[in-house]
Amino acid sequence: MASRRVKFTYTAALIPDPVIYELGKRFPIVTNIRRADVRETFGWVILEMIGDDADIDRGLEWVRGKGIRVDPAGGDVVEG
Repeated sequence: MASRRVKFTYTAALIPDPVIYELGKRFPIVTNIRRADVRETFGWVILEMIGDDADIDRGLEWVRGKGIRVDPAGGDVVEG
């Protein structure tokens, strides 16, 4: 199993969509929100994803197709 942390950046129009929920339902990936800041005009989420590399790659491609920016995340993430 692979583990990857990414940052999703949303526009205002995409904030209401349950993208992280759908990601976990469509692909065999465990998702864990590590940090987030969601406002009326934009939002971002640091997401830990656990699963096979190929499934994570397919899931991230699907997220990008929804119009969400996906970047690698590292550094200041809450450990617990």
